[in-house]
Amino acid sequence: MKVAIVIPAYNEEETLGGVVSACRQAPEVSEVIVVSDGSTDRTVEVARRAGATRVVELKENQGKGAAMKVGVDHTNADVVLFVDGDLMGLTPRHVLDLVQPVLEGTADMTLGLFDGGRFSSDFAQVVAPFLSGQRAMRRSLLDQVEDMQDARYGVEVILTETARRLGARVVEVPLEQLTHRHKEEKAGLAKGFALRMKMYWEIMKSVQKLQRR
Repeated sequence: MKVAIVIPAYNEEETLGGVVSACRQAPEVSEVIVVSDGSTDRTVEVARRAGATRVVELKENQGKGAAMKVGVDHTNADVVLFVDGDLMGLTPRHVLDLVQPVLEGTADMTLGLFDGGRFSSDFAQVVAPFLSGQRAMRRSLLDQVEDMQDARYGVEVILTETARRLGARVVEVPLEQLTHRHKEEKAGLAKGFALRMKMYWEIMKSVQKLQRR
């Protein structure tokens, strides 16, 4: 089975190189696709230098869901693994742990949960594991996801709800010593907090939309 990794990235020059490198080292992976979602820093350059198979550059920011959908549309892989561009500590072993249950046929989707990285990151995923940005999915399941391109930060809610609605087998995978940069670290306290509130709002909009169906 062909495995592709899709990495949506918006101004992730600080961490993206390590993420792409770890993904490229995983022998199970056929291609690594980075989608720069209107980045204004060196995200595109870093992705190419790190060895991404394909780098798609969106001229304007369209949101995480749209970036992920663009990545999916650029591959015909049987299994798609989504990972965030701001991860710290990603290894090829993490990649294997995420895709192996799907490749072996014991899961239709995996959810990667931070374990032993930083308390703030770990705790957030204990409270809301369905928001994890690290997940592998069968293409047959992914093709049934609706409104992915419009969901922005609510995309993980959409993916999780689709799996639940279709009765897909979901396996949670602990990702030891993995964490990510917080928005406040990337953009400063004030702007980072504003971005975090925007993220929560977009998540709530997706939840409300699903509840109306």
